[in-house]
Amino acid sequence: MRSMQEGSYDYMVDASVSMYTGYIQVHAKDYWDKRSIDKSMELSGEKIEKIDSLQNVTLATPRLESFSLISYGNVTKVASIVGIDPKLENKMTDLKDKLIKGKYLKKESRGLMISEGLAEVLKVGIGDSVVLYGQGYHGVTAAAQVQVEGIVKFTLPALNKSMVYLGLDYAQWLYAAPNRITTLSIMIDEANKINDVHLAVLNLFDDKYEVMMWPELMPELVQSIEVDNAGGIIMLGILYVVIGFGIFGTVMMMTAERTKEFGILISVGMKKWRLSYVSFLESLFLSFIGVLAGIIVSIPILYYLKLNPIPLTGEMADVMLKFGLDPIIPFRFAANIFVDQFLTVLVIAMISALYPLSYISKLNPINAMRK
Repeated sequence: MRSMQEGSYDYMVDASVSMYTGYIQVHAKDYWDKRSIDKSMELSGEKIEKIDSLQNVTLATPRLESFSLISYGNVTKVASIVGIDPKLENKMTDLKDKLIKGKYLKKESRGLMISEGLAEVLKVGIGDSVVLYGQGYHGVTAAAQVQVEGIVKFTLPALNKSMVYLGLDYAQWLYAAPNRITTLSIMIDEANKINDVHLAVLNLFDDKYEVMMWPELMPELVQSIEVDNAGGIIMLGILYVVIGFGIFGTVMMMTAERTKEFGILISVGMKKWRLSYVSFLESLFLSFIGVLAGIIVSIPILYYLKLNPIPLTGEMADVMLKFGLDPIIPFRFAANIFVDQFLTVLVIAMISALYPLSYISKLNPINAMRK
């Protein structure tokens, strides 16, 4: 259960950061609050290469983001305009896989890709030219007639009705922001190394820049995970109470069944503290063997489920797809899954093992031998 819960969190985080933000994002100071192209930054190729070469960093994707009016015929809408490096963007977000019509952008492209929902509202198709009109860097008018080269489809309705992609070089020219970007999204190979990578990236920049991790970029996701995790811990607590009574009942039965033997041992000279110590060790060893057996049995099961997530169908699958997630139940296969349960059950067993100590200390050997 815990493996499934934590696996779901890992999957949600990985899917969310891969969809757009990255695990770590670099931008100019105050950009994240104002989202203005005037707060864009200029990063040299050498600086990006340095970030790309850091340990655990797998990808650094530059973008120039803004908003513009997009018009075709008598229809005008507000769109999110994103200038991208097509090759790097595809490595991060699999954008090419979302292409349903036309062709994918190239680095030198002077056309655009538009989301399916927005294309339907504007009633445009491949080869049509739309008008982009917005504000460029430092108030410069950014206006152009751009041909539609591709149409992409997103499962998230908000993205599917608003996104327009341009080649990064063309976007920089259109918005009069040569060599400037608004964000640099960074992907890493191991989520648990995010703090080390964040510190390494932070050391490459001064206070004119902000280096933010995904929890700062997506606080809503953090809150939803925390709420769900709290519910999971409560459910685990209930299960541990059941387990605790099961162990305690077993220890009580073992102790009661051997009352006569305990009385005989004490009568022939065995110290009560030594008998209590042996009983405690016995309970501890039995619990240890039980937990170890549970781990041995669960390892191949969880490993299989890690490699083969449970597929979802029907309404639940539709809900997952609407959130941009594959309809699966993923599992985590990590040491902490086993260690946490091992230690918890062992502590419960040790507490239960205190019962024989109390029972033996109060035992009257004469009465015990009569049972």
